[in-house]
Amino acid sequence: MKINRRCIIIAGSLSILAAPAFAQAAPDQAHIMVAVATNFAKAAETLAADFTARTGLEAKIISGSTGQLYAQIVNGAPYEVFLSADQERPAKLEAAGLATGRLTYARGYINLWHQNGVAGAHILTEGDFEHLAIANPALAPYGRAAQEVLETLGLWEKLQSKIVMGQNIGQAYALVASGNAELGFVDSSHVMALGGHWVVPQALYSPILQDAVRLSSKPEVRAFMDYLTSAHAQAIITDAGYGLP
Repeated sequence: MKINRRCIIIAGSLSILAAPAFAQAAPDQAHIMVAVATNFAKAAETLAADFTARTGLEAKIISGSTGQLYAQIVNGAPYEVFLSADQERPAKLEAAGLATGRLTYARGYINLWHQNGVAGAHILTEGDFEHLAIANPALAPYGRAAQEVLETLGLWEKLQSKIVMGQNIGQAYALVASGNAELGFVDSSHVMALGGHWVVPQALYSPILQDAVRLSSKPEVRAFMDYLTSAHAQAIITDAGYGLP
């Protein structure tokens, strides 16, 4: 995969959206530490609140790019559940003996968002813009999907000089929201209530299937994973703009 490193954004103004360092203290019975891919963070907070209301158990959400969270888990971060934006990293963790109970909890959709206009494939083809924001394909599955869309349209190489990257989908969204890019590829949850977005046809990119795994054998963790497949959780997931597996 060819990535123009000059386009990777490491802007201080976006640091608030970067993945936080993992907790220093080991988790206890009072709560469950849930590592969540940035695209799903808002939905995860809603799920956590509903889970607590129904069970009395607290789920603490820590978000970051899938690649960053995976690296933290491999290096010993005390997370107990991992809600990834792909299937690859959870499968690797399971193969390494670091995780169990893998399941697909959501299907993601990628959107092209133009804050001040109507987005569509024609905008990409015409190239009448200065900057196109995407998440870093090496770290974020939604960034990889954005690259696939551009490659399918024959525009990946052509638009290299216009592409700016955030470490995760939240930063890609922030680049457009702040006016630093006219348009960008983002997930549905960020823009479903906004205008100017084009739901990219799924034929243009590989399915974004998001898997969850247990990183702990605690009963509370099993309860949370069971909750993810409940009708209550699935209603929250679809309301947030995701499909069900």
